[in-house]
Amino acid sequence: MAQTGTKRGTELPFAPGQEDVESTEPQAGTVPAKSLEILQLLWNERRVLVKSLLIGFVLGAVLAFLLPKRYTATTQLMPPDTQSTSGMAMMTAMAARAGAGGVGSVAGDLLGLKSSGALFIGVLRSRTSQDRLIEQFDLKNVYGTRLVMDARIRLDENTSISEDRKSGIITINVTDRSPQRAAAIATAYVDQLNLLVTELSTSAAHRERVFLEERLKAVKLDLDDASNQLAQFSSKNNTLDIQQEGKAMLDVAASLAGQMVAAQSQLEGLRQIYTDNNPRVQSLNARVGELRKQLDKLGGTKLDPSVATAIPRSGDMPYPTIRNLPLLGVKYADYYRHTKIQETVYELLTEQYELAKVQEAKETPSVKILDPAYVPERKAFPPRTLITLTCAFFALLAGCVWIVGRKRWEQIEANDPGKVFARDVFRSVNSAMPWATPNGSSWQATTHRAWLRMARRKAADVEADSLPK
Repeated sequence: MAQTGTKRGTELPFAPGQEDVESTEPQAGTVPAKSLEILQLLWNERRVLVKSLLIGFVLGAVLAFLLPKRYTATTQLMPPDTQSTSGMAMMTAMAARAGAGGVGSVAGDLLGLKSSGALFIGVLRSRTSQDRLIEQFDLKNVYGTRLVMDARIRLDENTSISEDRKSGIITINVTDRSPQRAAAIATAYVDQLNLLVTELSTSAAHRERVFLEERLKAVKLDLDDASNQLAQFSSKNNTLDIQQEGKAMLDVAASLAGQMVAAQSQLEGLRQIYTDNNPRVQSLNARVGELRKQLDKLGGTKLDPSVATAIPRSGDMPYPTIRNLPLLGVKYADYYRHTKIQETVYELLTEQYELAKVQEAKETPSVKILDPAYVPERKAFPPRTLITLTCAFFALLAGCVWIVGRKRWEQIEANDPGKVFARDVFRSVNSAMPWATPNGSSWQATTHRAWLRMARRKAADVEADSLPK
């Protein structure tokens, strides 16, 4: 029996009558028919596309030149010095000052910070720093806002603060319409950072410095009071230095006593020879009396201890007597000792205060400017070339969409429900426009009259331009 031309157990690659599907697919490198049709349609309407491109280019250029110029000033800060072990402790304690205007909320979890650079960024973005800048540069009027909150939002939008992860350098970019103001605001950011870090510092050295400063004020008042009491006591009693005055007075008393003993001896010798009426005897007698009087003045009278601060003087002596010196010395020593104690305490506190200020300066992270903010010479916005080209591209794209959409609209049958509905909507909207005939509405009648006036005026202008001159 004749075989059918195929062996049993084998199958044909495709059933009889089945077409090769792969043969109908477009081969690589060929363009589909629909794409060719769209390209052909766009090429036929190339004039419309050129007009769309030109219109988009002109509109983009106008828009680019109408947008106000904006300038960006940049300043860079060196990473904070992290060699001081107490510096991070100070920054951790800064969160306690939450009432300082938002800094505490920004730096609420300082223990989790990897470096103080993140803290610096938080301080720069704090409400306290921004409010001070708004007040300093009157940014409410500059930005045209009534509320400080709105000005703060605008300032935050115009400010970019970032930290380089590798180097730790902090970059501050400030954008503004005025290049001078942009540079000034960038510099003011650094100044506010320095002020806030110093004000909010709560390190051990800072607390010690504040305590010593308060103690210095109190000790200075005590020292002034003690010095005043000593001066008043010395002025009332004519005492400058009790020890020196006592030594001098004893020397004078000893000299007077020696002179009196010598005069008395000479007087007794003359009395052995002459009578009391002898002029030499009378002269020596008077001398002895004067010396005794001077010794009595130096010795003085016994003093009542209850009136130690107002000691009377003997006769017209400008200094206290020897008998009053011991009690005066005790009171004087008390005033003098109190004054010296306060003076010593003041000197020690002054030394410690200066050391605390130096230590505080070491522990406070310093803000070192790497690149100061200069007045920018080139604008940062708007990118006029990019805006112009973008508008031209979108206008060209819109032209392509319009051409393809119009072609598809024309290919839809007139009795298609969607097309009928779209036409009804278009007629309804068009009938309400100013150029349509009034349909009884007073508002449309008013707008229609205004439209007719504009059309007549435009026609008259065109006719006047067409007349020969």
